[in-house]
Amino acid sequence: MKPSSLILTAAAVLAPSVALAHPHIFAEARLEIVADATNHITELRNVWRFDELFSASVVMDFDKNSNAQLDPDELEEVGKTVLDSLAEYNYYTTIIQNGKTIKVNKPDAITADYKDGQLLLMFAVKPAEPMPLKGNLSFGVYDPTMYTAMDFPTDGDLVPVGAQLNACEHKVVRPDPDEVLAQNQATLTDAFFNDPTGTDMSKMFATRIEFKC
Repeated sequence: MKPSSLILTAAAVLAPSVALAHPHIFAEARLEIVADATNHITELRNVWRFDELFSASVVMDFDKNSNAQLDPDELEEVGKTVLDSLAEYNYYTTIIQNGKTIKVNKPDAITADYKDGQLLLMFAVKPAEPMPLKGNLSFGVYDPTMYTAMDFPTDGDLVPVGAQLNACEHKVVRPDPDEVLAQNQATLTDAFFNDPTGTDMSKMFATRIEFKC
């Protein structure tokens, strides 16, 4: 399989060692954060829609019968590839509970679809440990390698699901890059400025939804 077929992990395979990384893949995202009646976060539901150029490259890589489209078995292969490839990146999911980073479990499956010239990926991840609705919670989706730009077109694309979660005070945060740099100049390391793909500090620039419960 071509290196470009390792969807969303292209940074690890193809990205050059440059001083400043920049996105090569663009995706619009929707994230639903789900809480149950026991006041715990149960899962995060994702829908990602990719730009047409990258989507076309996926068709080229996975179109085994050369009919210029992705058939059900080919879409299944796309989903399996992403499922394995994104494990080391925590499925681009960032969860912070009272200052502690929470990992997610591997999803059961990733469903791929191809509509109107764009690749869609749909899947749900569950926190790797219990997450009661207590204190400060933060949820977001970003690529730590900065190779893929994950964008939430509107604040409404970050969705709390469940009466208990909606009762918490919450807001969508869209950091201003200049403000982040100015406020964190002392803590941002030389490694970040020389090669941001080698650090996890890019999460400070990522759109997120925050809760106070």
